[in-house]
Amino acid sequence: MTAKLLTTGAALGLAMGSAVTAQEVTLALSHWLPPVHEVHTDGMTEWAESIAAASDGRIQVDLYPAQQLGSAPDHYDLARDGIVDIAFVNPGYQAGRFPIIAAGELPFLVSNGTTANRALHEWYMQHAAQEMPDVHVCLVNLHDPGTFHATRGPLAEPGDYAGMNIRPPQGTIARMISLMGASPVQVPVPEMRAILSSGGADATVSPWHSLSVFNVADIVTHHLDLPLYSVTFVYAMNQGVYDSLSPENRDVIDAHCTPEWSERINAAWAEQESSGRARLVGQDGHVFYTPDEGQMAQWQALSDQLREEWAQAATAAGLADPQAALEDLTARLQAVGAAYE
Repeated sequence: MTAKLLTTGAALGLAMGSAVTAQEVTLALSHWLPPVHEVHTDGMTEWAESIAAASDGRIQVDLYPAQQLGSAPDHYDLARDGIVDIAFVNPGYQAGRFPIIAAGELPFLVSNGTTANRALHEWYMQHAAQEMPDVHVCLVNLHDPGTFHATRGPLAEPGDYAGMNIRPPQGTIARMISLMGASPVQVPVPEMRAILSSGGADATVSPWHSLSVFNVADIVTHHLDLPLYSVTFVYAMNQGVYDSLSPENRDVIDAHCTPEWSERINAAWAEQESSGRARLVGQDGHVFYTPDEGQMAQWQALSDQLREEWAQAATAAGLADPQAALEDLTARLQAVGAAYE
């Protein structure tokens, strides 16, 4: 991060007996998505442009996509340690480290990747200082619900996955994979095609449009037709950088760290993901598996176990009443029409 104080209108300032100063700041925002991803091209770009406009050009946010400044699982630490100013973090890439926000990873929780962001942001800001005290949490959001995609089927019930190697998107689904008798293969999404094309994984867990974005739709042609889960994300800002901002600049950043911006920054991505399934339905060779009532009961039993384990982990992390916290999150999702039905 580079910050400098500039004296403007020096001659005028001398004439008036005072100097007019304004803090100019350039912030590096690092993420691990490709530069063609909607979050980069639409969400982060719009956010950066809005910050520049609101600060009259004092604050410039430079985007660094595709793991240029560090690997995907390391992004929280990149922000904490000041290697980057702002990092786009998937907390689930470090399973068990952030157990409270992992509530957003639970199956059968959310129905969309739009209004759910607002609810998750408002909910997690009650807990962020406890769980992520060494960064400034700016935005909190998630992606449109995803599911299992494999090189072979059937995929309708948990037992169908026994013996598979599967790439999970976060820690909770990794645990689900193990409970299903399969083996999680921990690689971040930028490495999804490599692990699938090499045969190192038989399946991946992803939202629908991401199969095209990360170029694996030709490999995983069998799909569990069920909105199963989501992934939480945090925009984490280095605390020292945030604290060093002038009051005027901090006000601009605060106005861009809101529930509304958590939804807005994800809007284009959510729209693409929600239409991704329909595009695959029209392609030859893709097979979709819809669970029947008995199979759904098996998925629900797995979900119930994961919720119990989440409550235990959250309690160990210092959350006083995890059941009440989860009910609060669910109520917030319901209030904005984003709860799973």
